[in-house]
Amino acid sequence: MMTECDKNGGCRCKCKFAAAIVVALGLFAAGFFPGWYYYQAKVNSNFVTVKGLAEKDVKADLAIWNIKFVVTSDNLATAQQNIASQRAIIYEFLSKQGFNKEEVIEGRVETNDLLANPYRGNNTDMSSRFIVSQSIKVRSGNVDLVDKALRNNGELVAKGISLESQYGSPVSYIFTKLNEIKPQMLQEATQNAAAAAAEFAKSSDSKVGRIRRASQGVFSILPLEQASDVSESQSINKKVRVVSTIEYWLE
Repeated sequence: MMTECDKNGGCRCKCKFAAAIVVALGLFAAGFFPGWYYYQAKVNSNFVTVKGLAEKDVKADLAIWNIKFVVTSDNLATAQQNIASQRAIIYEFLSKQGFNKEEVIEGRVETNDLLANPYRGNNTDMSSRFIVSQSIKVRSGNVDLVDKALRNNGELVAKGISLESQYGSPVSYIFTKLNEIKPQMLQEATQNAAAAAAEFAKSSDSKVGRIRRASQGVFSILPLEQASDVSESQSINKKVRVVSTIEYWLE
């Protein structure tokens, strides 16, 4: 018959065995998890980030030319007659340059009465009391024709047209076909990025794997001649640029 001591001894042995298992599992976990996380960190950091550049020279396909002219008089009826006469001269000039009626948009007539200005000075010249102005907009896909006509606008000045000075250039050249060239440029940027990644992998004795993450980047339209005094809207010839950022796994 088993004594109480034997029973207690057996219990103690079982307890010691269980404690040993717990300790062993703790030691295993203490060694496994740091090692596993270290392995994952190494695997997840085994990638390269590269940039791919694509550029394309393009030409504007739309021009918007704003012609603003102004007359002054001490008589409103006379000022309105003068603005009508000058408007007819401008229409004749544009027709002579080769624009059709659909390309010319007539703006509203604006009138300013200096006598109605509460901030006028005592020495206000009443011979120019009424200031009447109007804008005529040319909207054409023939950008070369617009450029040529703009250079010939001295003919209007010679005929007594007072062209109101505007901030910046009176004409804007616009490229409207960006969506048509985006796929090709993105493909080129991706190829350039892949070539850069392959060169990096070669120097690090590894191989380029799948794409880990990709960012398309922003398309920029710049003047072809990037001088400090040239803006993109004033340039007929432009450069479209995109930079894609891509991360590749390294194997």
